[in-house]
Amino acid sequence: GRLAGALPAGARRVLVLGCEELMYAPLRLAHALEAATDAEVRYSTTTRSPVLAVDDPGYAIRTRLVFPAHDDPADGPGERYAYNVAGAGFDAVVAVVDSAADTPALHAPEGLLARLAAHSPHVLLAVVPSHVPARTLERPVMLPEPLRGPAFSSYAPEEVGWLLQDLSDVTLEAPTEEREEAIQSGGAHYAESLPVEYQPSARYQELFHAALESSAARIARAVGAVTELVLAERSPRPVLVSLARAGTPVGVLMRRWAAFRHGLELPHYAVSIVRGRGIDANALRWLAAHHDPADVVFVDGWTGKGAITRELAEAIEEFEAKGGARGFDAEIAVLADPGACVRTYGTREDFLIPSACLNSTVSGLVSRTVLRADLVGPDDYHGAKFYRELAGADVSNAFLDAVAARFPEVADAVDTAAKELLSADRAPTWAGWAAVERISEEYGIHDVNLVKPGVGETTRVLLRRVPWKILARTGAGADLDHVRLLAEQRGVPVEEVDGLAYTCVGLIHPRYTRGATGADGRAVGA
Repeated sequence: GRLAGALPAGARRVLVLGCEELMYAPLRLAHALEAATDAEVRYSTTTRSPVLAVDDPGYAIRTRLVFPAHDDPADGPGERYAYNVAGAGFDAVVAVVDSAADTPALHAPEGLLARLAAHSPHVLLAVVPSHVPARTLERPVMLPEPLRGPAFSSYAPEEVGWLLQDLSDVTLEAPTEEREEAIQSGGAHYAESLPVEYQPSARYQELFHAALESSAARIARAVGAVTELVLAERSPRPVLVSLARAGTPVGVLMRRWAAFRHGLELPHYAVSIVRGRGIDANALRWLAAHHDPADVVFVDGWTGKGAITRELAEAIEEFEAKGGARGFDAEIAVLADPGACVRTYGTREDFLIPSACLNSTVSGLVSRTVLRADLVGPDDYHGAKFYRELAGADVSNAFLDAVAARFPEVADAVDTAAKELLSADRAPTWAGWAAVERISEEYGIHDVNLVKPGVGETTRVLLRRVPWKILARTGAGADLDHVRLLAEQRGVPVEEVDGLAYTCVGLIHPRYTRGATGADGRAVGA
């Protein structure tokens, strides 16, 4: 009765809006309002699940309100959503929350109540008491042991342990254009789905093998150099932790170099890090429980502009601030650092690393990592898939073996390179980030996340995203043969640029929709 009496006189359309899983009490209130008034009463609830809203009469989700979580969720802050409220013509909205969710964030200028008030003349708040059960002594969460091949990945079990959960039975793949539209519209995060695995043509596979043959020694030198830096400066018995998945082949090779040159059997694990979401905190907890965090060395394949370098530093800081184990060093060791973002690297050349040419078939048949609220709970590792069905096309171990076979012939060169690096000024200059900012503005993109510098990142753009154009340094040679082929296959123009800071740069289509045009007004073929 009190709630019905609080409604404005003459209210014809009323929405009762629950708060995520708090659904039963709001639904009962909606039924009671319907019985007590002449209003048309609708019922809905907020959610943490992002859905692409399309204002089309035949589409179920027409509009979307976005607001920050206001119930202090266990998995940390994040966006929440209310669908089909805006533009629905509600005379009043009754927001129903429990007392635990009645926080300052709910009443903040950018909070849920303010968002609702922008679309309805009357917003009422109904707070129901929350039941907090008496605390009992809980057992600490027992995190699973790492996944290993051959049950998960085509790598030998001793090569790497994957601190991931196996999502192989879940359908996560979406067409490239659909993913791009959802990502750029804010309807989804890139880590919530997977691109369809690229199946290389015979010509592309020939390019991969030719590139591997020509670059194996150069990669072996870089592997040896970065491993020697790690052993000299970080720890005599490092725990290699590669950032899945581009870092994982490099981590395996570093482990092999340590065994070849020093007789060391180094532990190696792969963990997930997601731009904008941070590193897998449960993986860090497992590592801290089994190893000294000070011995952990994070490994990646290469740097682009340095986004993941920054992401890792922020994630480690946040992990410690929330009571996680201290002592992890956020400095990444990479094979190639063309962006000048790190101190520990094998080379700063921007050259083709053949493991960037392919997806899972050069990375142990493991997908990129997945982080989605309905699949990954607060006590779970991030997820990934093992593509067993692609075993016939797998070159993961062929890549590792081809590079490791060159270790003996590059040993002396590695000794020289390591000595030079140890005495050099390797302080990061972040020159790559500055170059990306310039390119972003020059080409009218205005978003550094859509500028992917370097051979590795450009290859990823062509394999997984909707590319707009490729910038290639004038005179770049065979390192770009595979880029030119992929660009030709996808109908993407390659523009030669004098004095480009990187060998090449991939530009993702700005403001992409499936009927989009580029910043120059021309339709872009995908």
